[in-house]
Order: sequence, then structure tokens, then C-alpha cells
Amino acid sequence: MISYIKGKVLAQGSDYIITETGGVGYKVHVAESRLSSFVVGQEVELYCYLHLKREETMELYGMESPQALEVFETIKSISGIGPKAALVIASLGSMEQLKLAIEKGDASYFARVHGIGAKKIQKIILELTGKLKNLEKGGEKKPGEKEVVDALLALGFSRSKAKEVLSQLPEGPSSLEEKVREALKLMRR
Repeated sequence: MISYIKGKVLAQGSDYIITETGGVGYKVHVAESRLSSFVVGQEVELYCYLHLKREETMELYGMESPQALEVFETIKSISGIGPKAALVIASLGSMEQLKLAIEKGDASYFARVHGIGAKKIQKIILELTGKLKNLEKGGEKKPGEKEVVDALLALGFSRSKAKEVLSQLPEGPSSLEEKVREALKLMRR
């Protein structure tokens, strides 16, 4: 999986940049509000999320920091929120502004996101309550949890099944390979 890109900006589009790394050009979707900060010819670093769109298309979404990527992934994990909406929501403001909007239940903060109605905004606020505090503290995830889920997804399992099995893993296995092996054993049962 592609999770980080460092390279030169070759071109810009309405919601993406093309960056060259090692002789390969990658189209990376970025928030429109951040697009002006990317200059053609300038070197950039992006933390990426690889989205499998249907079975035939892959899209990269880029953020400027690991924390922004975590916020994006947390928002995207909400049912009914796709990567484009998650990118816009994650880039509405700083982590502090987002936390404050969630704590206050401020639906107007999310009104700038096109295509998301009042009910969806309430769902976002409800589901993000508490999750952003965990992100700021580094989360309550076990080390390697994301990597295990990613490995199981790459093997063709659904995200829900991977997370279900992950919650059943014993604390013992320490390496990624051992955790994946244990998860596969549990899935066979």
C-alpha cells in the first residue's frame, strides 16, 4: 500500500496534484482548500490513503501530516462518508477547531461540505464524539492494529470482518506476521 509520497509537483488539477517520485507520477487528491499551497516544481511530502474504488480503480488521497491522515481515516470510517467528503471535512480547520465543533455539536461548522445534509452532519458529530480525543492522545489502538487490518484487507477480507477478528486476537503475538497468522486461524473457525 502507498502511505507516503515525497516528490516534485508536476501538475495540478481542480482537486489533485500529480507528483513524481522515483520516475513515476502519482495523481493524489488533496483538499481544494490546500491546493494553492502546492506549487509546480516544488518538492512535497504527503501522507496518503489508498482508496480502492470498486474493483478496477485506485485513488490516492494526500494529507500534509500523519495526524491529518489519522483524522481523515477516522472520518472516513463513518458509514456513508466517502473519501472525498472525509478529505473536505478533515481540511475544514485545525484539529482544535474540529474538536471544538464536535464538543459543541456545532452543525454550522460542517455546512461548508457540499452534499452532506443535516442528518448526516448529526451522525458525524455523534460518531466523532470521543474519537478525536483518542486520536490526540495517540488513540487506544493496540500497536500494529491498522497494519493487521490493512494486511487482511489486502488478502480479500472485508473491513468489518477484519476488525471483528482483530478484537478476538490474543495479546500474545507481537510481530505483524504472527498477528495476521492468528487472525487467519480465527477466520477459519
